[in-house]
Amino acid sequence: MAEKDKNVNYKKNSFISYDMAEQEDFQKEGFEEQTCPLCHEKTLILMERETEVPYFGKVYLFSMTCNNCKYHKADVEATEEKDPVKYEFEISSEEDMKVRVVKSSEATVKLPHLATISPGPAAQGYVTNIEGILNRVKYQIEAAKEVEEDEEDKKKANNLLKKITRIVWGQEKQKITIEDPSGNSAIISDKAVKSPLKAKNFQS
Repeated sequence: MAEKDKNVNYKKNSFISYDMAEQEDFQKEGFEEQTCPLCHEKTLILMERETEVPYFGKVYLFSMTCNNCKYHKADVEATEEKDPVKYEFEISSEEDMKVRVVKSSEATVKLPHLATISPGPAAQGYVTNIEGILNRVKYQIEAAKEVEEDEEDKKKANNLLKKITRIVWGQEKQKITIEDPSGNSAIISDKAVKSPLKAKNFQS
């Protein structure tokens, strides 16, 4: 199951998981269960794994999960220090769904007119692909629509879901931008435009 990221805002109102962590076993660190920051019980398991992301380098995958209240936090960090960075990419075909994405908890992901994934205490880090990003946004929109009472807002949500389907099928182009002051994020594609992230664009 994908972990929800409470920092996802679609249109008026961003999300995350850890695909690579779901596919690979984490290695438990050699310490006892820690105190959970949410329920304060000593039932928090900390895990860490080092892996290689092609064309990006070695990264540490971190995870903490509480067996009592199910609190979960995950992040990704490059083993080598990287500079603040900005990536821009235009999604234009079904093939683009396979493009690998690395996103740290400090990154901001912007999908204009669709959604924004913001950094913050609830944000997590993950390694996924373009389709994974879109699926998470789709999940959040569907969840919000279920509890929405205003019919106009439900209609807007339906339109956004249709837009995502067209993007996934390569029927509509969509720009995606990732800004990360920690440098621990990337869109791994020859089509991606990489540039230094200017200080004025850093999230406070």
